[in-house]
Amino acid sequence: MQPNSSADKPYPIGTPGEPWEEHEKLTWLNAQKVQRSYQDEVLAKLDDLKQESKFTKHFSTVVYGALPYDEEHYPIFAIIPKVWNKTKPSVLVTGGVHGYETSGVQGAIRFAQHKVHDYKSDFNIVIIPCVSPWGYETINRWNPLAIDPNRSFYEDSPAPEVSLLMKYVSSLNIEFLAHFDLHETTDTDNSEFRPALAARDGVFHEQWDIPDGFYCVGDSAKPEPEFQKAVIDSVREITHIAPHDGENKLIGVPIEQEGVINYDKRELNLCGGFSGGKYITTTEVYPDSEKVDDENCIQAQVAAIVGGLDFIVNIGG
Repeated sequence: MQPNSSADKPYPIGTPGEPWEEHEKLTWLNAQKVQRSYQDEVLAKLDDLKQESKFTKHFSTVVYGALPYDEEHYPIFAIIPKVWNKTKPSVLVTGGVHGYETSGVQGAIRFAQHKVHDYKSDFNIVIIPCVSPWGYETINRWNPLAIDPNRSFYEDSPAPEVSLLMKYVSSLNIEFLAHFDLHETTDTDNSEFRPALAARDGVFHEQWDIPDGFYCVGDSAKPEPEFQKAVIDSVREITHIAPHDGENKLIGVPIEQEGVINYDKRELNLCGGFSGGKYITTTEVYPDSEKVDDENCIQAQVAAIVGGLDFIVNIGG
């Protein structure tokens, strides 16, 4: 179990107002426990894919690195085309940058299982199902170093999850037209992860209203509103779209259109910003809603990718 916390009491590690030193980070790390199996829930599904002739005819699964915390236990895989066609645009799908966001990982896998074949003639598709396998197993936003991978996409990143991914993507030597980064916003953002962040940094973070429903985050540098709308409209067929709060915001950010907010992804060192694509969206599923279940959340992630890809196909790239 992770340390319990709430907005009205101090986080149980550290001294309020004082950033963590190494011993507080170690205390936090020692409180983390494996709660599910990366081998059973991720790697076994990739192994199953490798047994399907329909898949292996067109795609390969490759290990592009392993986490230094336990290299044998945490290999990281990419799904890539067997044949790269330079006349086709390329698309990147990333899941599990935040390991605790389950449907991001499972949605990337489900897309590989059931939908990637529908788009292989239109795109070169690269899928990274689980960027942060330690975070997946321990249901964590951070890595063991108390670093948030999704704020660490910059040169010489201190997060191994990020440095391995960026090095691998760079080695492909291709330009991506689109990038789908699959995430969730959960109740634990307020009950655990934002309080932990405030404690680690010795600052105060206001709690935000957790949106009840799906939304996505575009890039303020290239928002592509029609693309974002296509993603929302596709997901709408699967699950409900998050309404804005009383201030016309989602998670404290003004909405640009129904279910869409924008961040400067490069400025914030987010995963969605490093790939450089024209069409970028970060999906945000809300798995704690009474209106959804695990399967619905996975389907919503797949629908987001499908909606975006269909939009690009229909406008001719």
